Amino acid sequence: MISRANDYKSIKLALKESTKFVDDSLLVAQGNSLDLLKNIPDASISLILTDPPYHSTKKKNIFGDTSFSEDKEYISWMDKYFHEWRRIIKPNGSVFCFCASEMEAQLTSSLSVDFNILSHVVWTKPNEPGFDGWKQKMKKEALRQWYPHTERIIFAEPAFDGNIFHTYFGNLIREARQKACLTMKEVTEITGDYGKVNHGGAVSNWEAGRNVPSSDQYKRLSEAFIKTGKVKTMPKYEDVVRPFITDSSKEFTDVWNFPSVRPYKGKHPAEKPLSLLEHAIASTTNPGDIVLDCFSGSGNTAIAALRQKRRSVMIEIENKWVNQLVKRIKNPLGKNYFEREINNKNKNILKINPENILQLPLVLGRK
Repeated sequence: MISRANDYKSIKLALKESTKFVDDSLLVAQGNSLDLLKNIPDASISLILTDPPYHSTKKKNIFGDTSFSEDKEYISWMDKYFHEWRRIIKPNGSVFCFCASEMEAQLTSSLSVDFNILSHVVWTKPNEPGFDGWKQKMKKEALRQWYPHTERIIFAEPAFDGNIFHTYFGNLIREARQKACLTMKEVTEITGDYGKVNHGGAVSNWEAGRNVPSSDQYKRLSEAFIKTGKVKTMPKYEDVVRPFITDSSKEFTDVWNFPSVRPYKGKHPAEKPLSLLEHAIASTTNPGDIVLDCFSGSGNTAIAALRQKRRSVMIEIENKWVNQLVKRIKNPLGKNYFEREINNKNKNILKINPENILQLPLVLGRK
């Protein structure tokens, strides 16, 4: 299996000069993320989960949001990020890119040059009970278009030429089968993985990139190829199949309902809710994978990754937010956070336990 630990060590070495905090699970670097991305090794990141400046919102309190006079300047700038993302993402990695609805089409067109666009997630932002929010207070009669109650999240994977759906896994299976000198029909006869419609359809669909086998099916495929003696080894399932883990108990459609973060002293103007970030990470990575946020801001992506037992690399240009994240990590509980434990006598006791911080269902650092 590809070593995520070794990947992480390589990243730590590459970003050493810009690192403000680092341990076995989290690296916080400060600087221009486009410059720092160029130092990150190829194919070392499992998930890019990031929230670039929206440009169309023109918020002066968000770094970079007012830097571009025209859309094409902004898209040209983002193109440079997409190029670096394609280089550093693992072949079975994923990308979540937050954006404003006004810029979604142009960003999608640009991103699709090197990535397969899998979903356009619409994030609705319902208010928590007792919190009205700006949209309830504003004068509705002053609107000139429908109120922007949602944000967009472009979900994508790296694209590869060679099959209908441009997937890495489809090419891998086809090349291994051809090297083993087996036909699709022969593979199907050996493994017993028949398609529902046509004979050998399962293998055909996998090679086309339409879908992927289960881990058990992949094991049978690998054994069939290796048994020929012409294929020496096959990579682990977790290293070649893009993780996508969901069920009916979670948000499984392309409409996500997560309340936005309520205002509080010291809040980042573009802060995203931990619940949303944890959902994205848990659905598209395996434990130990490396998550990158190159516009770290509040640092909530790092907290979400830690809570999901993933490694993370955070890059932020503004000193204020870098210092705040480092402070949160070094003292995550603060004076008001406790873990409630129950002893053998069923009596509640309060105990601060930093080792169990990842299990706390709280917004860390909030006071």
